[in-house]
This record gives sequence, C-alpha cells and structure tokens, in this order.
Amino acid sequence: MARHSGGRGWYVKVLGAALGVTLLATGASMWTAQAGVVDGQSPKTTASAKPGGAVKPVAVTIVHASDKGARGVNITIDDGPDPEWTPQMLDVLREYGVKATFCMVGTQAQAHPGLVKQVVAAGHRLCDHSVSHDTTMDKQSQAYQSQQILDAERMITEASGGVRPMYYRAPGGAFTPYSRKLAASRGMRPLGWNVDTKDFERPGADAIVATVQQELHNGPTLLFHDAGGDRSQTVEALRRILPELKQQGYSFGFPVR
Repeated sequence: MARHSGGRGWYVKVLGAALGVTLLATGASMWTAQAGVVDGQSPKTTASAKPGGAVKPVAVTIVHASDKGARGVNITIDDGPDPEWTPQMLDVLREYGVKATFCMVGTQAQAHPGLVKQVVAAGHRLCDHSVSHDTTMDKQSQAYQSQQILDAERMITEASGGVRPMYYRAPGGAFTPYSRKLAASRGMRPLGWNVDTKDFERPGADAIVATVQQELHNGPTLLFHDAGGDRSQTVEALRRILPELKQQGYSFGFPVR
C-alpha cells in the first residue's frame, strides 16, 4: 500500500502479531537459512511455485504493465486477507468476472488460511506484501529485508496449500535494489502501482471512483485495500468501477511477469 500517516492502529496490531516471528528470525530466519540467503547473496531455489514445481527467477524491474495490453487494467488489493472484507471483495469480483492480484501480509495469511485458499480457488493471484507491513523496509538491513520477504513467502505458500506468490510489493513502495533482486530470484516480480485510490483514508466511494477516473491515464495498475479498517467504501467503489471500465472497453488482467 502507499505510505501514509493516518490509521496506523491496525498496523500496530499486525506488527505486534509479527513480533514473535521477527524475534525467532533475528539476523535470518529458518526459512531464510533454508533458502540459502546470506546477507548480500542470492538465495537457492528450494521452494515451489506449485507443489513439485521449480522456482524460476523473473525480472528485477518493478512492473506496472498489464498482460491485457494497452487497454488492460490490473486490480490489486493489499494488506489482507481479512475475514470481513476479503469475502465481500471476492463476491464483487466474481459478480463481474474480474480477476485480481491479492498482496497479502504474512501474518494475515497465516491467521486466515481458508481465505487464502478461497482467493486461489477463484483464480486470483497471490503477492508477497512482507510479514508485518513495515514501510521502513528500505531503511532496514538486508538480513531484515530477507526475513520479511521470505518468511511472508513461506506463510502465504503454506496458507494457500502450496501455491506460491507470483509478485512482491514492498510496503509503502519501500523497495531496495536488494529486495527487488531477492524477490525476483524467488520468482516474485516486484510490483508497483499507477493509481493509488487512497481508499485507506476512507474518503467515500465517490472519491475513490473519481480518483480512478481521473488517474487511469497514469497506467493500468490500481491499488485498493481489503484490510486495515472499514473497507465498505472500497467494496462499493469496486462495484461501480468494474462495470464502468468494462463499458469503456477495458479488460482486466494481471501484471506482466
């Protein structure tokens, strides 16, 4: 999600929930060690994108483009899964036949594995959004970045039943050259955004819709949230945005890999 100063209460809870993970992962986590990551080195390819599959490195550049081409739109949804809002968003997406990319926080995925499996079963894609949504990732050590990225990868993969995240989105866009290289070596394309709907500020569904209408010319990847507070405005905005964009001739796809 985008950097912001308001509404941090939920993230304090997430950080608290992740504290045990972080303490266990001082310096480098067990998952990091299994992946062969040493500060400043590339990981070995041990985990699978699917059960029995091999990890294939992807480009390290931050992707924005849609696999649907010039008239494609990528719906990306951050910070969940959340037991109240993720199911409602899945319902709206199903109603309009739209697939999205869900950028999941590791502790949330671990707490709600059934929702992760629902996301996968509906044909959506998974994205690693770190263990605890630390927006200062770009100021932290490489060992810390490794722990946040690779532990979240493990949590999401386990929660999904073996389907690995295909992208990595740094919290608040706090990418570093190291984090991009690490994620890409694990088959997770660094994922940016073009339109920040600022739905986390709860400006009203009208304002969220207007932001999409006014800023879509900036590029195809739209940023929404399904956790971190009341997301009823986001649900309503999506219910209006999806059919409107379809009527305008847009197709919904995934970020290119």
